[in-house]
Amino acid sequence: MRSINYQNPDTENDEYNFWQSYSDLMSALLLMFALIVSSVLLQSMMLYQEKIAEEEAARLELTAQQKQLSEQQELLIEQQQQIEKLVGVKESVIIALSDRFSETDLTVAVDAATGSIAFDSSILFSTDSYQLSNQGKAFLQEFIPLYFDVLFNGEYTSYFSEVIIEGHTDTDGTYMYNLELSQKRALSVCQYCIEYISQDSRFDEAMIRRLLTANGRSWSMPVYASDGVTIDKDASRRVEFKFRLKDDEMINTMKDILEHE
Repeated sequence: MRSINYQNPDTENDEYNFWQSYSDLMSALLLMFALIVSSVLLQSMMLYQEKIAEEEAARLELTAQQKQLSEQQELLIEQQQQIEKLVGVKESVIIALSDRFSETDLTVAVDAATGSIAFDSSILFSTDSYQLSNQGKAFLQEFIPLYFDVLFNGEYTSYFSEVIIEGHTDTDGTYMYNLELSQKRALSVCQYCIEYISQDSRFDEAMIRRLLTANGRSWSMPVYASDGVTIDKDASRRVEFKFRLKDDEMINTMKDILEHE
């Protein structure tokens, strides 16, 4: 007699449910794993892009800094060339003045460093006077055309910003008395220069009027004897002609900076 094997339907359902739950669990785990991997990859991509952006920003900033540095170097070179050119002009003017007056009988000395020319006040004025003497007028008639011809009838004309006539006294008397006397003497010489130039067609009177100034310095800048202590009163009584180039102060400052670098 053949035996019959009976299988419990509930067991079959339980087994089916187990594998179904297991499959769902694995699917959920797989989905979570995929989400985690995607999140990690997305975060890594974002960090990579941020890094690239930072590097690009740094590169652009470095490029901008290099461009700025290059422009500054070019500007510095240009300024240095301009300074050298202006310094060369000043030296050329000084040499030209020295050469011009060396060919005359005038007792004129050109300062080798500044180009200023000083002559004894006694050549131009009597004691305590600011009226030009006949001797003074004769001297200026020789001096003026030579001096202004070098400055304003050549290649240097456009470089000048000012021509200064300064009056100086010795230390006898009060400061204020000597200030007034030195100012009036400088003005007398300045006025005579303008009158002379107005009658000489070689010169541009309007331009020289704009550039020519007169200052009185009293005894604020005395000349000292060789011992460096004693004031040389004869040498202190003087009238000076000075010139200034455009941007003279800037040139001197830049020269000091460049020389001490």
